[in-house]
Amino acid sequence: MLDVTVIDDPAAAEASLDPVRARLLAALTEPASASTLAARSGLSRQKANYHLRALERHGLVELVEERRKGNCTERILRATAASYVISPTALPAVAPDPDRAPDKLSARWLLALAARLVQEVGTLIAGATAARQPLATFAADSEIRFGSAADRAAFAEELNGAVTALIAKYHDERAEGGRPHRLVLALHPSVTRHAEQHHPEQHHPEQHHPEQHHPEQHHPEQTSGQTKET
Repeated sequence: MLDVTVIDDPAAAEASLDPVRARLLAALTEPASASTLAARSGLSRQKANYHLRALERHGLVELVEERRKGNCTERILRATAASYVISPTALPAVAPDPDRAPDKLSARWLLALAARLVQEVGTLIAGATAARQPLATFAADSEIRFGSAADRAAFAEELNGAVTALIAKYHDERAEGGRPHRLVLALHPSVTRHAEQHHPEQHHPEQHHPEQHHPEQHHPEQTSGQTKET
């Protein structure tokens, strides 16, 4: 079972969003049969089987084994992943396009970049899995507490300068066998339960801007960053 996988098929996305099927998917992090799941979820065995067949048809659950029980064969199923992310590819007509209105200080542009990240990394993972090849990526996640908005702005300015210098140092347009990578930088206020409940989007409106200083503007083809074998 994979830790996380991306759903890019519209029909699979629809199947996963059904409340009953979503509950069955969550229960199938451990292998189980239709009768076991029916007892746990309060469904009839026939109804559980119906939903499981749909999930299996879309590649969201897989057969682990078959067991003979008297005159019947019991199918043991398991989810293909512990978690699922739905790619914007599943909604192609309304998928966000970060190239449409780039704005480093826009939280919504950051969201469009994040959506593209899900789409592209999901595609890369699928390709690497099919080819049985490792995928070279790099990611970092950190939390910073700024003393003031001025400190935050200064940090973003310094970060932008450092990354721009690194891009200029390592970018090689003419390297034989070279491959473009996408680098995305994001900075945004941390979400807290208190903030969610009392200040949904009014916390510091100007701070919803993870992409404060994004070197993508300098080398669009380089908004990438894969460097660690995963």
